[in-house]
Amino acid sequence: MSTTRRQAIALAGVFQAAATVDSLARTGQHDTTAWRTLIDATLDTEPADFESVYGGQLSHLQLGLDTLRRTLDDPSHNAVIARYAMAMLMLMHRLRRDKRMMTTLGERLARVRQQAGHFGPVHENVVASLGELYQDTLSTLPRRIVVQGDPGLLQMPMMPERIRAALLSGIRFAMLWYQMGGRRWHLIFRGGLKRQLDELTR
Repeated sequence: MSTTRRQAIALAGVFQAAATVDSLARTGQHDTTAWRTLIDATLDTEPADFESVYGGQLSHLQLGLDTLRRTLDDPSHNAVIARYAMAMLMLMHRLRRDKRMMTTLGERLARVRQQAGHFGPVHENVVASLGELYQDTLSTLPRRIVVQGDPGLLQMPMMPERIRAALLSGIRFAMLWYQMGGRRWHLIFRGGLKRQLDELTR
């Protein structure tokens, strides 16, 4: 698999997280496969290989691939989702410079993985722990992500935790994108990215 293709897949993960955040905030619903893929990727901090991050099936990232492709075709489409995705990339860069926070995330994710081994990865206790981890770490960085949506839904039990868990997963895929050589200028000169997405979404 080429480096550019890996970058496209990782960036699709970021957009899948952004689309999930938007759907939760506006409708209270989420795509089951997309959600499970995001949570699994967050918990798997030491994957056997690149494909393991998303379960080795591109269909697991279909929401992200479709959303990213539509956004590149028409930047005005899904402007809120695009804003969330770009904010996740910016937060990832801030996180990379904070070694203490990186260590904290690694240590606490190890404990959440143990919790997931007992309850299952998408159990509410696990999601609550992931949401709390995001709140204690990434949400303390400058330019925190402000989520727009239905005020009633945003105040429902577990909704803040679900949204924060999805944001954490977006940061995880943003980090993967960076590790694969992804840089923000690639989003400006995006011909190679669009070609890869054309092939991935055929």
